[in-house]
Amino acid sequence: MITTKQFQILTDINLVWKLMTEVYDHEESNGPAAPFFEYAITSPWHDRDYERLDRFWMDGEVPVGFVFYETSADELYFVLRPGYESLADQMIEYAETAFPKFEEPTELVLGSRQTALIEAAKKRGYQLAYENSDLYFDFRTGSLDYPLPAGYHFTNPKDNDPLKVARCLWDGFNKAEHGEFKEWETPVKNGGLSPHELYQNVLGATLAPAPHATYDFTTVIADEEDNYVCFAGMWWVPENKLAYLEPLCTVPKHQHKGLAAAALSHLEKILRPLGAEVITGGGNEFYRKLGYKGVHVQGHYVKP
Repeated sequence: MITTKQFQILTDINLVWKLMTEVYDHEESNGPAAPFFEYAITSPWHDRDYERLDRFWMDGEVPVGFVFYETSADELYFVLRPGYESLADQMIEYAETAFPKFEEPTELVLGSRQTALIEAAKKRGYQLAYENSDLYFDFRTGSLDYPLPAGYHFTNPKDNDPLKVARCLWDGFNKAEHGEFKEWETPVKNGGLSPHELYQNVLGATLAPAPHATYDFTTVIADEEDNYVCFAGMWWVPENKLAYLEPLCTVPKHQHKGLAAAALSHLEKILRPLGAEVITGGGNEFYRKLGYKGVHVQGHYVKP
C-alpha cells in the first residue's frame, strides 16, 4: 500500500539519502544525486519556510518517491524509484497544488531521462521552457592529470582555518559584486550572505557537519604566503561510486593559472583508488576544456 509522508528535517535526512542513493545512476535517470539535496538543505541560501511541503511516497517502510525544492519553493525536483512510474501523475499534481504560488510560475525541473514524470507533466499542460546542462567526467574512460603550478601547495583538510576558507569562498564567489572581505560586515546590500554570515556558516559546517558530508576530502590550495586561493568541496558517495563536487572556486587574481584543474586532478588521485567512477562538474565551459564529456540535461517545465 502506497502512503505519503511530509519531510521532517530532524528525522528524515537519512530517509532522503537512502532513496536517492538506492535509485541513483550516473545518467541521473531517476533524479539528482543524493548530495544535491543535502548540500542545499544545510546551506544558508536555502529557504527553510516551506520544507514541511517536501513529500515522500512510501511503499511500507521503503521510500519510492520524493518531491522537494533546492533553493526556493517555486522550483521543484523529483526522485522516483523504478517500478513506481504509476505515481508520476500524483507527484506532479502534488507539486502543482501544494506549494505556494509566487510572482514567477512554478518550475518543474526534470532530468531528460525522467520520462514518466515528463509525460505526466505534459498531460497537465506543462511545456518545456528551457534546459540547462551539467557536465561530468568519467574516470572509466579518461583521467585528469593537471599539475599544481609552482608557488602553490595543498593544505591538510584537517587543519584548514574556517576564517581563511570563508575569505577564499567570499573572494571566489562574491568579491566582484560585493567588494572586499570584511569579517564582521553586515549586511550585503544586494542580498546574499555577508562575510560574517559566510564565516559563521563555514564554522558551523566545521562544528556540526551535514550528516553525509565528507570534509576529509575537501581540497584547498594555498599560495606561498599560505593564503587560501582555491577551494574544492567534495562529497564522496561510495555506494554510488560518485565524487560529487560542490562548491569549486578560485580567488580572482589567481584564476587562469590551472589551480582548479590541479584541485580536480588531486581529487581523482585520492578517490579513483577508492572506486570512484564519476566526478561531477557544472555547466561552465571550464569543465568542457578539461575533458568533461558526460552531460546531464535538466528541463524546466512551466504552464504557459
